[in-house]
Amino acid sequence: MAKNKVEITGINTSKIKVLTHEEMIELFKKYQNGDKTAKDELVNGNLKLVLSILRKYQNKTDNMDDLFQIGCIGLIKAIDNFDLTHEVKFSTYAVLMIEGEIKRYIRDNNSVRISRSIKDLAYKIMKYKEEYMGEHGKEPTTSEISKTLKVTEYDVKEAIMSLKEPMSLFDPIYNDGGDTIYLMDQIEDKKENKDLDSLISMRKALMKIKEREKNILINRFVIGKTQMEIAKELNISQAQVSRLEKNAIKNVKRLIK
Repeated sequence: MAKNKVEITGINTSKIKVLTHEEMIELFKKYQNGDKTAKDELVNGNLKLVLSILRKYQNKTDNMDDLFQIGCIGLIKAIDNFDLTHEVKFSTYAVLMIEGEIKRYIRDNNSVRISRSIKDLAYKIMKYKEEYMGEHGKEPTTSEISKTLKVTEYDVKEAIMSLKEPMSLFDPIYNDGGDTIYLMDQIEDKKENKDLDSLISMRKALMKIKEREKNILINRFVIGKTQMEIAKELNISQAQVSRLEKNAIKNVKRLIK
């Protein structure tokens, strides 16, 4: 038990207050209406969430005090950006931002860097996945990737895992109701013929899905609007936009196959 406890200098972690769900909602309403003291209560009432996340990073740093401060920065960002209309629990939303700050800090302060060969393999895998998706309409299996690139399945998994933190184009500093996007799932392919075929297939698929779904995809991935912006325009919840978007993507993938 003692090994799992995170010790922070100057803080009696056993006496940290934990807010109830009702208290959290009330404090968020106050804070979002301009009550700055409510923010302090929200921070203090969620410190145990930060501590719970820190447990799995105890072997990655000698200074848990620094990591605790970094986690608190993520917590504050989560409080500042959280919207009650997301219809998700604050803890679910906050974990992404707290972990994002912690992972970024560990990455930037870690003397052990990912080798060039692993990074090169990671890019080869992404390139192959993109080409395979364009041809077959689905992602290749780990086994197919390893056979094509003549590496072991372990090497494939290791290279893909190396993308999770240091090579992510979008760290989880904002989350649209659970739909965090990393690396946009693809790297640009400069083969004009393949691009043209993909574009034609995409246009045909978009013509066959519901108008509402089509408009959401265009607004999200062409214009670049957030789910929250689209929700306000359509006068529906952000969660509804998220469901419509997922369903639209599923329908497009089915039609392209």
